[in-house]
Formats: sequence, C-alpha cells, structure tokens
Amino acid sequence: MPAAVETAERDRAVRARVADSRPSIFLLAAGATIAGWLAGSAALGIALPRASVPPLIAGLAAAVILFAVAVVLLLRATRRWGRLILLPWLGVVLVGVYSTSIALTAVYPPRPPAAEPPSGAISASMTAADGTALAGWYIPSRNGAAVVLRHGAGSTASHTIPQARVLQDAGYGVLMTDARGHGASGGQAMALGWHGESDIQAAVDFLEGRTDVDTRRIAVVGLSMGGEEAIGAAGDDQRICAVAAEGATGRTAADKTWLVGEYGMAGVVQRGLDTVTYGLIELLTPAVRPAGLDDSIARADQTPFLLIAAGDVRDEELVARRLEQIDPTRVSVWVAPGAAHTQALRSSPEEWASRVVGFLAASFDGCET
Repeated sequence: MPAAVETAERDRAVRARVADSRPSIFLLAAGATIAGWLAGSAALGIALPRASVPPLIAGLAAAVILFAVAVVLLLRATRRWGRLILLPWLGVVLVGVYSTSIALTAVYPPRPPAAEPPSGAISASMTAADGTALAGWYIPSRNGAAVVLRHGAGSTASHTIPQARVLQDAGYGVLMTDARGHGASGGQAMALGWHGESDIQAAVDFLEGRTDVDTRRIAVVGLSMGGEEAIGAAGDDQRICAVAAEGATGRTAADKTWLVGEYGMAGVVQRGLDTVTYGLIELLTPAVRPAGLDDSIARADQTPFLLIAAGDVRDEELVARRLEQIDPTRVSVWVAPGAAHTQALRSSPEEWASRVVGFLAASFDGCET
C-alpha cells in the first residue's frame, strides 16, 4: 500500500475514533464547565465577601483549571466552524459566574458582628412571625410618637445611631433593630431584605406594646436595604403612619424595568442579567419574593413617603422620581446635594434633620385625625 494511501487511511481512522468519542468528550467538557462555574461562583460569592483568602484562591484556581480543561476538550471534539461553539460557551460561563456569585452573596452574606448599645437605649427583643428572634435597642419616646429605624445590608443598628440621635432630639422614640442575620438578631441574613416586611411588623408590634407610644403615631425610617424594607412593609401593614426611605433603588427584578428606557441597549443587557440573577436568588432562598417598590407604594394608599436620594448617585434620583409619579400628593423626593449613598445626614446634617423631622411631624399630625 502506498505511503500516502496508508497515511490517509490512518487519518480517517483517527477521525472516526474522535467522532465516536465526541458524545463522551462533550459530557466531560460540560462537567468541567459546571464544576468550574460552581467553584468560581462560590469563590466570588461566598469567600470574597468574607475576605477568606485561602478559599478564594483555591476556588478561583480550580475554576481556571476546570475551564481550561473544558476548552481543550471542546477543541478536540470540534473542527473548523464547529469551534465557534466556544463563543456562546464563553458567554454562558461569564453570565453564569456573574449571576450565581451575586445570588450567593445576596442569599448567604456574612454576618456583621453585634455592637454595644448607645447611651440612653435599652435592649429590645422581638419575634418575627416565623419564630426568628430579633434584637435591637430602644430609646423611649417623649412625645408619644416612635420610629422604627432600619439599617442597610452588611451593617447593623449601630450604623444608624447618628440618625437615631436626630430623631431622639426631636422627642421621638427610636427602635433601632438588627435585621435578621445581622448583629444580635437570629436567622439567616438576606442582603436584599426579603424578610423585611415580617421583621418590621415585629418591630411595630413591639412599639404597640409600649405605654409611651401612641399606636397611631408609628413610622419607619430606613437606609438602603432598610429603606426598601420600609416601603415594602408599608404596603403590607396599615399601622405604619409614614415612611422615610434613603437610598432605596430596588430589591426585585420588577424594580429594574426602568433601566431599558433610561440606558437603551446597556439597560437591556443589565435587565437580562438581573432576570437571571433574581431567578437564581429565588431558587436559593426560602424567603418569598416581595412586591416591587411601586406596587408597595400603590398599596399603601394612605401612607406618605419621603424618598431621599444621594446627589452623587444618579440612579437613586431616577428611581425616586419614578416612584414619586405614583402619587405626588403622598410621595415627596429630596435629592441631597453632594451626598454619597445613605450619607445625606453627613453631607447636609441640618437639612436632613429639618426635612425628616418635619416630614414625620406632619405625617403624625395626619395620622391622628
């Protein structure tokens, strides 16, 4: 047999063996991709927020090695134009790791440590409807009105002490609560505050049991996640007289629909990523997805809202203005000039006090009638 013919026969045999083994190779590539996906997502979504360096390095290294193995296998199993499969494969990998890592961070965030109570505050204990024990501090009321004060994700009640002092100086009782999974409260934290309605209801129950509080004069002031929780709670609990929410932008996919109209194609891409991410979050958490912010404000049809947006965070004003249009007679907006996220009190202390205290005073007067 001529050498050229023998070589051709050998090449055909090799191609035939490769063709026969393609299903197995694709399965191996899929397995390596999924394993790398999980390793990378766990490293970025769990180890990174906890600053756990060894697990972070190990997870990222494992992800890189597994993805490299998947690439080699796919190159072996495909030829010429078939190798274009690597492009959609890369897109799926990037979206998967991005969305899964964010979902893991939202559902399994690290627990911020408990802090010491401020002077003049007493310990407060509450129990949510699902039995979760919640903790906080209470500063008694001098004027019969009281405020539930909620912090943002990744912090505790201690981060709201400056706001509490302003409210205390105005005579209001202030209940600073650790969100579940934060500080001294029990339960698993959820960075999007999907347990907030239930937890705030428990805080309102606590205030209703206080002899120094008029049950018609209870409001909620929240920062970031706490502001979004406050808006959601008002839609579920008619006992809440008023809500002041600072830095609230959204905690469900429904809250992000405005991105498309504002940012065009970039908004379409972000909207798609959010849809995947929030879908994964719903699969991972036992918490029930809450209503969107606009739905909650519409349901709380007798409740006044003050929305505070950071002047240096454009999206906060965009969201606040959109929510204001639901009912401008009940929803007012203050854009704090030069303020960073939840830093309006620091950048404009006198105006923050004037606006928030004035809003609460007017709202409490309305609730008494």
